Amino acid sequence: MSQQPNLSPAEVYERYLSRAIADPWTRVLLELASPQPGERVLDLACGTGSVARQVAPMVGVSGQVLALDINAEMLEVGRAQPAPAGASILWQEGNATRLELPGDAFDLVLCQQGLQFFLDRVLSGREMRRVLRNGGSAVISVWQSLSRHPVYEALFTATARLLDVPITDVDVAFSLSNPDELYTLLSEAGFQYIEITPRSLSIRLPEPEKFVQFSILGAATSVPAFASMDAVERLALVDEVRAETHAIVQGFRDGDALAFSMETNIAIAK
Repeated sequence: MSQQPNLSPAEVYERYLSRAIADPWTRVLLELASPQPGERVLDLACGTGSVARQVAPMVGVSGQVLALDINAEMLEVGRAQPAPAGASILWQEGNATRLELPGDAFDLVLCQQGLQFFLDRVLSGREMRRVLRNGGSAVISVWQSLSRHPVYEALFTATARLLDVPITDVDVAFSLSNPDELYTLLSEAGFQYIEITPRSLSIRLPEPEKFVQFSILGAATSVPAFASMDAVERLALVDEVRAETHAIVQGFRDGDALAFSMETNIAIAK
């Protein structure tokens, strides 16, 4: 990636964040979801399609996979990736709070690190429930608290201070960390059976010296505080945050990578 400085935020997300973080976490999500051949699957807030590409071989050619996201650039990058074996993937732009999809259309709804970004989480949950057939499942992952992720805590704390905004403006990814809140949300959305499982996974991110740059640019795909900045403003912020967090980030360096644990809560709702 260091040889390609003009990547868009969506391309940075795919090449750096998705491959190093989303892909291994997708394997954890799918282990709990246990997709079956022939099932119809919705990958909600699909991003660049990590979940869609990994579930396609599991449901096979008799299955169906719809990858839906509100961000057209993320979908474009997802479509450009090599197609997996199994079910063909239909890529569609859409809003999780108003799914333009029929009811009872899917056996499985998967949402990896998306629910916390939705403007109306309960309404989005109701939409997940509506499009599921009777007996279908929604499997949803959200990060545990920012305090459980010290390298990101340092990144977002510095960013919020430099932008003079509340940390809640920049740490949206970690904003649905309380499992009781997640349980209540899904219950209010109409799910009758809800089980929440905590999981931890060791992550290795390449190019440690680019961690701050890639993390902020990747966040521009979904966090308003980053998305609203122009390229010059973002670059200036990266330089300041990199200097302020250098010692902490280097503490997680392991050779040519950063190595640290990430923790999530995964809900199975029916």
